[in-house]
Amino acid sequence: MPIIKGFSKLSRSQKTAWLREQLALSEDFESTLAEFRHPARQATFDEFSENTLTNYLLPFGVAPNFLINDQLYVVPMVIEESSVVAAASRAASFWAQNGGFQTRVKDLKKTGHLWFEWDGAAEQLLPLEEQLMAFLREALKDLTASMEARGGGLQHLQILPQEELPGVYQLLLEFYTGDSMGANFINSCLEAAKEPLNRFLEQKGLPAAQPLMAILSNHTPDCTVTCKVSCKVEDLAPYAGGLPAEDFARKFKLAVDVARLNTHRAVTHNKGIYNGIDAVVLATGNDFRAVEAAGHAFAARDGRYRSLSECEVADGRFSFWLTVPLALGTVGGLTRLHPMAQRAMELLGQPKAAELMQVAAAVGLANNFGAVASLVTTGIQKGHMKLHLSNMLTALGASEAEKEAARAWFSDKTVSQQALRDFLESRRK
Repeated sequence: MPIIKGFSKLSRSQKTAWLREQLALSEDFESTLAEFRHPARQATFDEFSENTLTNYLLPFGVAPNFLINDQLYVVPMVIEESSVVAAASRAASFWAQNGGFQTRVKDLKKTGHLWFEWDGAAEQLLPLEEQLMAFLREALKDLTASMEARGGGLQHLQILPQEELPGVYQLLLEFYTGDSMGANFINSCLEAAKEPLNRFLEQKGLPAAQPLMAILSNHTPDCTVTCKVSCKVEDLAPYAGGLPAEDFARKFKLAVDVARLNTHRAVTHNKGIYNGIDAVVLATGNDFRAVEAAGHAFAARDGRYRSLSECEVADGRFSFWLTVPLALGTVGGLTRLHPMAQRAMELLGQPKAAELMQVAAAVGLANNFGAVASLVTTGIQKGHMKLHLSNMLTALGASEAEKEAARAWFSDKTVSQQALRDFLESRRK
């Protein structure tokens, strides 16, 4: 296959024709692409990304009965994993009868960094932070005026010499971005700060800085939300899988403690949390890559990667909680451009950013609760494979009658690809 120049400038049909010329594509390749294009909104979808051939659909589901800070929500979730919405819904219904999810947002602070090289002495620069802050506020006022009118804007500044990189400095700027995730706003401010920084240094009779890069940080350890559930130990019986509630609570806490101490387990444990969080983030048009990157950095904040959730069993009560960074927005970006993101926000009652953070955290905790509960009772596969059964049967070409028969047959049996093949073959003889 030759290297192609100017691919992005080709029309959609020209792109597809070139792909067909170069690759051994199936006969229905083009018809499948056409099937998934939206007849009325494709022009909108084409603008989201470059070289768009069609759309890739994921299920848009809802999890009802989320009682969060005494308010009931129906939560939109976009995810392909079969058991996630079911697990969230079951956990939500249980906790709605046991006090619900209690959440609290710590802060909404976000940071960006202007990195630069500088030949001066650090002790000349560090005492000037306050003056530089005032100077940049004035220089950037055209960019920050509308954000400041909403209570946001540039809040704080630090100059940080990089000890391991002599002559390299970090100008850390702290922002509030209101209900916007704020990436474009922060990056625009940072890039616009390069020239004023040098004007400031010139006024002080100091050497000019050589800007290296200007970019926001997705590490948001201060933009966090805590979510907690708590109930009497005996009330856990519906999740105990036949175990005494006290034994279930003990095993549940022990499983969470394992994830606090063992990195291999912690990674999968936290993935279960993001099954729920990512589904809400995707549904609302937010950046799930930024959210996950921040979360995993937060999980390793003491130098060791740990579970994001914690558990306590004391005085006859079970408590389970997590704290996660969640830099989300409810205005701007895909949240306002994607028609399904708009519908998701509508389902949630048009929340502010802080409220959306709390909803996402609650869904993450719900999914984590369901996963750990399954692990210490029936095992994770029973529920997962039951819901995955239809997908497996479809892949094996089962008819609707065969699917119905298979669901009945495997209701109390272990599901596997080979077991399904054997079952279908036996019926087809």
